[in-house]
This record gives sequence, structure tokens and C-alpha cells, in this order.
Amino acid sequence: MEKDNQELSIRRQCEILSFNRSSLYYERIGLSEEDQRILDEMDKVYLDFPVYGSRRMSQELKRRGYKVGKHKARSLMRILGVEAIYPYLLRDIEIDRPDMAWAADITYIRLKHGFAYLVAVMDIYSRYIISWQISNTLETDFCCEALREALERGNPEYFNMDQGSQFTNRDFTSIIH
Repeated sequence: MEKDNQELSIRRQCEILSFNRSSLYYERIGLSEEDQRILDEMDKVYLDFPVYGSRRMSQELKRRGYKVGKHKARSLMRILGVEAIYPYLLRDIEIDRPDMAWAADITYIRLKHGFAYLVAVMDIYSRYIISWQISNTLETDFCCEALREALERGNPEYFNMDQGSQFTNRDFTSIIH
């Protein structure tokens, strides 16, 4: 955008570029000092308690003297890029040794022209990544390959994943059984 352009007004430049003019004047507000202190403490909490979601994170931060509700904890956890390592279903099971429970999940990696998809199989106790695969599609094949590779290295008592189509697909579930 050329603000000093004598031939094209800002309005016309925005029209040509299909750019919302109000976005031109938006200035991002950084985190407050208090939010930064909360993020620093949240990072410490997460290292000690990686299973905490926003509700339990909020409770722990309150215990440590920070006034943080679950909604604020959720938004700050997003900024920090953390989430509970294992889901609710394992909450009442004490994971006390390697290879007792594994988890699998897919994450999206934004690229210039689309996404890449990374699946990882992780030992919940040690947080060790047992295997991983990357793909440019969300087909089931790369998840199956990661699972086969992980099972060559061990066999967990519990295997936890979300209900995504890749993990509920017959090809994937038949490997586990």
C-alpha cells in the first residue's frame, strides 16, 4: 500500500487489491505484562502437568496466585501452543511406566499453498515420539504406516486417539487388533 500515492487514493488501492480498508489501520496490541507473567507461569505448570486442560490449568494458576478463569486459560494456552497431552479417557488410569499407554494424533502444518499433515505415535508416560509420518493428504495410509512402525518397537496396554476418520478406518483398526 502506498499511502503517499498521488494518483491512487488509499480507498482505490484497497479496492484494486480486494483489501479491507479498516484492516490497513489496525495495530496489533501486544500482551500485557500480567498476561506475559501468566504465560511464563503457565509454561512451568505445563512442564510439570502436561495433562492439564484449561480448567485444571486455571485452577493451578489460581493456586499459584494468578487470577485466571478457564476461558482466559484456554486462550493463553492457544498462544503458548500447548494442550493436554492425553485425553479425558485416561484420566483415572495411572500411567506409571513406558509402553503402558500410547497416543496418536494428527497436526496440520500450514504451507504456502495448503497443508502438510503430521501424525505422531507417542508414549504417554515418557512423552517419547515412537514413530511419525508426514503426508500431503489426509488419507489413512500414513497413519497406518506410523502405527505399523510403532508396533515394531513395542506393544502398549492402551492405545488412545481421537475419533477422526483416519483412526476409525477399518485399515487402521485392523492393525491394532
